[in-house]
Amino acid sequence: MKKFTSFVFLCSLAQAIYVHAQNWSEKTNGTITVVTNKGGQTLGYSAASGVKIITVDGFAFKDLNKNGKLDKYEDWRLSADERAKDLASQLSVEQIAGLMLYSRHQPIPNPPGGFFAGTYNGKPFPESGAKASDLTDQQKEFLTKDNLRHVLVTSLQSPEVAAIWNNNVQALCEGIGFGIPANNSSDPRHGTIANAEFNAGAGGTISMWPGSLGLAATFDPSIVKNFGHIAAIEYRALGITTALSPQVDMASEPRWNRVSGTFGEDPKLAADMARAYIDGFQTSYSDKEIANGWGYNSVNAMVKHWPGGGTGEGGRDAHYGFGKYAVYPGNNFAQHFIPFTDGAFKLEGKTGMASAVMPYYTISYNQDTKNHENVANNYNSYIISDLLRKKYHYDGVVCTDWLVTGDETAIDVFITGKSWGVEKLSIAERHYKVLMAGVDQFGGNNDAAPVIAAYNMGVKEHSEKFMRARFEESAVRLLKNIFRTGLFENPYLDPETSKKIVGNAAFMKAGYDAQLKSMVLLKNKNNILPLQKNKTVYVPKKFTPAGRNFLGMETPEKLDYPVNMNIVKKYFNVTDNPDEADYALVFISSPNSGNGYSSADAKAGGNGYLPISLQYDEYTATDAREHSMAGGDRLENFTDRSYKNKSVRAINITDLAMVTDTYTKMKGKPVIVSVNMSNPMVFSEFEKDANAILVNFGVQDQAILDILTGNAEPSGLLPLQMPADMHTVEKQNEDVSHDMQCYKDSEGNMYDFGYGLSWKGVIKDTRTEKYKSK
Repeated sequence: MKKFTSFVFLCSLAQAIYVHAQNWSEKTNGTITVVTNKGGQTLGYSAASGVKIITVDGFAFKDLNKNGKLDKYEDWRLSADERAKDLASQLSVEQIAGLMLYSRHQPIPNPPGGFFAGTYNGKPFPESGAKASDLTDQQKEFLTKDNLRHVLVTSLQSPEVAAIWNNNVQALCEGIGFGIPANNSSDPRHGTIANAEFNAGAGGTISMWPGSLGLAATFDPSIVKNFGHIAAIEYRALGITTALSPQVDMASEPRWNRVSGTFGEDPKLAADMARAYIDGFQTSYSDKEIANGWGYNSVNAMVKHWPGGGTGEGGRDAHYGFGKYAVYPGNNFAQHFIPFTDGAFKLEGKTGMASAVMPYYTISYNQDTKNHENVANNYNSYIISDLLRKKYHYDGVVCTDWLVTGDETAIDVFITGKSWGVEKLSIAERHYKVLMAGVDQFGGNNDAAPVIAAYNMGVKEHSEKFMRARFEESAVRLLKNIFRTGLFENPYLDPETSKKIVGNAAFMKAGYDAQLKSMVLLKNKNNILPLQKNKTVYVPKKFTPAGRNFLGMETPEKLDYPVNMNIVKKYFNVTDNPDEADYALVFISSPNSGNGYSSADAKAGGNGYLPISLQYDEYTATDAREHSMAGGDRLENFTDRSYKNKSVRAINITDLAMVTDTYTKMKGKPVIVSVNMSNPMVFSEFEKDANAILVNFGVQDQAILDILTGNAEPSGLLPLQMPADMHTVEKQNEDVSHDMQCYKDSEGNMYDFGYGLSWKGVIKDTRTEKYKSK
């Protein structure tokens, strides 16, 4: 009896100790249960996934693979590296192949037609009766059949819809196989809506910031770091854990149509901005940090485009076959690495370096000094393995740009395969070559079949052991980015919380303040600025000709005010009669002469190649190269891409007339010109007709008016040189920065890199001292 009593006592004691040691509690809201570990990580799981909680050492863990025990990869107490290695070793070839996929663009909800169309139970969204947050048939298929776990999200109907869609995706993924969460991503989504009004204390759909050139124009990395921090918080509230940014290409070629997405032409400025941007995105603080700076406010930054994509010959872009060649007439290939090696890979924060890298589409012509291959960067083992991996010790994820393994269908179409230099290989062979070059992931590919075929090619050429190790190497890199952001513990969102976070008043104000600091005042004759409020202004309408957008879709012509007139009326009286006006406000965009190729020219017997002009009026390329440096495409029967002596004029040539005609109509009264700048431009065409010139790189109309009327003082500096004429543009080297003769205006000011005016005159401060001193 004594022994029995002792046994009962011991059992009761053990039970009491167990209950006392259970350091977690849970709360269910709808289908999502949140588990709080005292002194540990918070977990979230969906009732739909079938996942259960297991207790070890008093802590709760998710039994993601449903085997009734705690695997290393399920143990949040271990490092991301240890967990990733454990999980990678357990995955099948098919599951790793799925990790290597990166989806095509996914609008939420999917539209009923066009490039990004999807279906819901076999029907287009408007006819389906589905919710905007439901998964498309195609999304269900690539998540389940192809094991895809990296989804590129584009438009989102609202933060609430984004949160619910994310929860639906994560619940589906959590219930499959090893329960690997989806790592959703986004291209930059914090640009401005120009005609939106800013009200202090009011929120919006998402905080709005100047474009990348505008951030660069602040010459202040702290602003960029703050942007990254805020944007990351908003991304996480939308279910986004990877940013397909920043774009840190040195904008050494002023005609390139992606200059606006860069931090300008200076390698040091671009490196500093890249470092700040990535530190802001990747670093979590305080209770949001899990380990080594990573945590629940962290967003993986995929820096692009290695080894620099801003040197396309003649300014042409490699999204198209006519722009596939990057050239280096100044032998300046290595300088284009600096924004990566001195910026993205040398962070001040604890995360150390950008977690992912995207190479560009370009063939870096004649730069492969080892294998002497002229193939696109994604395929080039010298550029990826020898330089990026070995020389610069980069061991993060490398993901191809989108559609690089597809077949080219036309030389001048945006949505087509971009397998530059390897067109003769099969799709499976292209995947294999990319893998052997040292790349981990395939952008824009929802289909695992060619990745698995590439694996089998490797087994045949090397061995099963070799290819298994190669696949696991990539799997570990990819999984670490999911572990470090806490997705394995809790990938779920509260839609109401997301609604409160995204575009909150404080974030909107921070973005607006950055817009004000991003604008560059180039000219202020007789200190005409700031303007007196409540005076009468004349604003000419802007004509936009019919054309095509970057996807090739037709856009109609229109004649309308280029600014929100309701906002203008809050600052000034408005008239349509220049004779009644005290000032004229002219809103224009920098010249756009097209992309350097004309199918009409090709059909008429020419080679199709045209100059890209940075002026509005007609330009004839008498100074162009007699013969192109590079050329050749399977759809062309020639290799010389010269455009010498051909002519173009800007599609928006009427913008020039807006200035010159207004100058005439105003009869000597002040003309103020606001330029929305995407590329450097030739100011000599109209500068003399303007009393003041204010440049922006994508801001709200209201921010422009706040500068013009003195509510804020201009402080931005040019992140690019402004050419004196097209002669200097044609003679500069595509790969060399700061090599143009700059425009000198009627006030004697040179529009050089780092130039800008405040109300007091030419800005000379610590920023100009740091970045302009050579």
